[in-house]
Amino acid sequence: MAAVVMDGKALAAKIKEEVRQKVERMERKPGMAVVLVGEDPAALAYEAGKRKDCQECGVYYDTFRLPEAATQEELLDVIGVLNDREDIDGILLLLPLPRHLDEGEAVRAIRPDKDVDCVSPVNLGQLLLGGEGFRPCTPAGVMRLLEEYGVDPEGKNCVVVGRSHVVGKPQALLLLGKNGTVTICHSRTPDLAAECRRADILVSAAGRPGLITGDMVKEGAVVIDVAMNRDAQGKLCGDVDYAAAERAAYITPVPGGTGPVTRAVLMEQVLAAALRRGKQ
Repeated sequence: MAAVVMDGKALAAKIKEEVRQKVERMERKPGMAVVLVGEDPAALAYEAGKRKDCQECGVYYDTFRLPEAATQEELLDVIGVLNDREDIDGILLLLPLPRHLDEGEAVRAIRPDKDVDCVSPVNLGQLLLGGEGFRPCTPAGVMRLLEEYGVDPEGKNCVVVGRSHVVGKPQALLLLGKNGTVTICHSRTPDLAAECRRADILVSAAGRPGLITGDMVKEGAVVIDVAMNRDAQGKLCGDVDYAAAERAAYITPVPGGTGPVTRAVLMEQVLAAALRRGKQ
């Protein structure tokens, strides 16, 4: 039996509509600002998507575009201005930055209560300790998809492929927080196929097309493909060969799986930031 395709677009629309309705009742609207350095086409497209999401949810939106050659001081000045603006509740710094800029210093400069994508050490520390705070939007979106489809990680073998601080590590912590038994795999894992075959829930965020083949998926597993790659023909694809759908119970498509939910969760966290800052 073919896997149930987990519809990220439908879940994202549901989340954004809930945000829109709540924002509509507020006298002081939430606000988000995006900071973009350079003219990378992918980053520009990503920024345009954030603008559209804010418009759909009734969230005030602003963007700051700095040239590729911007200095560290110029970047920190922009972040400082946004930290102080009362109309801005969430700050999203598009990463990666040009190589001459210090990314660590830049993310540490964002006020934790405006760090809606959970890149600051303060919010990542709260995630590690199980405290209150923002969560990285992609891993949080994966958890929302699991919840939507009635998949409880408790007692399950959960395998995360990829160990980035943006997806892999926080994903493992979120699954652990739901009482999953978590294994993190990476480029030095000696037998990736064997680890994947043990997974009741398999999350891949390695960024390598075709890395997970159908025979690496356990019968009845839940397969979440977070990666966004392009194959040899230039077509969008994830890490997972879609032949896995023949063995899995649930699987996310690429595109249309985790991506839309990531964007919707960001809107949810901007709203949460505004409410925490006293906007009604």
